[in-house]
Amino acid sequence: MTAAALLRLDDAAAERPGADPAAFWPRLTAATAPLDPPYGVLDRAALAYNAADLVRRAGGVPIRVASKSIRVRGVLEAVLARPGFAGVLAYTLPEALWLAGPRTRDGGGDDSDGDNGRGGSGIADVVVGYPSTDRAAIARLAADEQLAARVTLMIDDVAHLDLIDAVAAPGSRPSIRVALELDASWKAPVLGHLGVRRSPLHTPEQLAALARIVAERPGFVLDGVMAYEGQIAGLGDAVPGRPVRSALIRGIQRASRAELAERRG
Repeated sequence: MTAAALLRLDDAAAERPGADPAAFWPRLTAATAPLDPPYGVLDRAALAYNAADLVRRAGGVPIRVASKSIRVRGVLEAVLARPGFAGVLAYTLPEALWLAGPRTRDGGGDDSDGDNGRGGSGIADVVVGYPSTDRAAIARLAADEQLAARVTLMIDDVAHLDLIDAVAAPGSRPSIRVALELDASWKAPVLGHLGVRRSPLHTPEQLAALARIVAERPGFVLDGVMAYEGQIAGLGDAVPGRPVRSALIRGIQRASRAELAERRG
């Protein structure tokens, strides 16, 4: 099935697909009864509904789709074809190069979906979510002007720039797009460090210092900043049977959100 057909559904349904588990799951069980596992099942109505609901909640902010969570290229392309979605956050550089490149039969389909910067001609905006030291993949990126224009590498240290230059000197390649990762964890006054340790760039001054280096260094383009607040986005605040713990988590998240809004701003 093509990406164009994947979400050709009425996503304005009044009731969320799957809202009635007693009817929803037996239907899928019956549909897959003749199949031998392993297999995956995608409910198109649920996908369309969820995509529309995300756009509604985003309130006009473009949504970047994480390929780490959606492992099917056709689904990524179908979601990106919808208003409100823009670009992919990829898991690895080799995956980013595959997504940004043409869609071929060897890569899971043909070019029948057209392009529009997506689909058959590849996805035009792919950010790698983690710094990469894959020299072979960096060499492929540096050897292809279209891929270099479509793929953004994540960095948090000058050493990442040095590695890219060691693989392909600035004068021999197109400019490489890079984004900086801001550490979004919270250093709480009493509790100490809360959140994941994703980057050494914690303060605005540290971020600005590396940004200046990128801006002044030949062969690189500064493309943006990423921050992941794991202590907010990745921590449930409604723990079943633990009202006190849930209230404490919500209080920590409110304080962390306020601190991060000021620091990131």
